[in-house]
Amino acid sequence: MAQTDSKDSLNIEVVYALPHKADLIRLKLPHGCSLQQALEVSGLMQKYPEIDSKNGRFGIYGKLCNPATLLRDQDRVEIYRPLQADPKEVRRRRAEEGKATKKGGGAAGEV
Repeated sequence: MAQTDSKDSLNIEVVYALPHKADLIRLKLPHGCSLQQALEVSGLMQKYPEIDSKNGRFGIYGKLCNPATLLRDQDRVEIYRPLQADPKEVRRRRAEEGKATKKGGGAAGEV
């Protein structure tokens, strides 16, 4: 599917955020295009082979979406990377570390 220059086209952004930069592609696509089609036209899946088109997570403005979701004008398609650590596990470890540092804080009445 090629980009279109018609007034009846959708203006779409596709973004892939990496740890130190974000790759943003602006597209003009015909009405009726899906999130999956925008991903394919953007070229980001070819540029970054680690993007899993079958099991990857994608969204529009921070809301997870199915690849078959139809796009609207001015949508921002986001490609999400897998988490490096489980947020629940990180919070649990921080809480445990906090408890350990608060124990034995000194004798009562010290200034």
